[in-house]
Amino acid sequence: MRLVGPNGEQVGIVRVEDALRLAAEADLDLVEVAPMAKPPVAKLMDFGKFKYEAAQKAREARKNQVNTVIKEIKLRPKIDPHDYGTKKGHVVRFLNGGDKVKVTIMFRGREQSKPELGFRLLQRLAEDVSELGFVESAPKQDGRNMVMVLGPTKKKADAKAEQRKRREDATRHDDQPHDAQPDETEAQSPAAEVAEAARPE
Repeated sequence: MRLVGPNGEQVGIVRVEDALRLAAEADLDLVEVAPMAKPPVAKLMDFGKFKYEAAQKAREARKNQVNTVIKEIKLRPKIDPHDYGTKKGHVVRFLNGGDKVKVTIMFRGREQSKPELGFRLLQRLAEDVSELGFVESAPKQDGRNMVMVLGPTKKKADAKAEQRKRREDATRHDDQPHDAQPDETEAQSPAAEVAEAARPE
């Protein structure tokens, strides 16, 4: 087998018995890293440490991985202005967080004969949030519903970085000492000083 040393140095082609002896002498493990090669390649290493470092790297990669989340908001074609404002607020929050938003208009009964109501409502919503998101999937009828997907103009990673910075700034602001209040024993009001002076000995 071809043997590689613990620091990546090439030891050369050695017999398995010799490789095992070298591993035992160095108090290391003999790990086959390329079994299909001719001859197979093995490396002297601390296998426990290797597994730990690999797990750490995988954990770090998962932490930095950005998961695309699709949030859903449901509206009725004849939604009242207050409810519309509330739902729009949710859409704004989701887009600000870097998430996609699936907006569904639910038609009931006779409303199904007026799909233009839903279409106009979706267009209005898209225009109201145009600074934060764009229409990724145009409104389309899906059975009783009409669906549109909004994509965020801000990337999820950027949104997360901004949120983290805001939290750090808020923490830093809270840690700053507030203006010290004057000591009541030292700072007396003028009226208190006059009363003190007028007091009989």
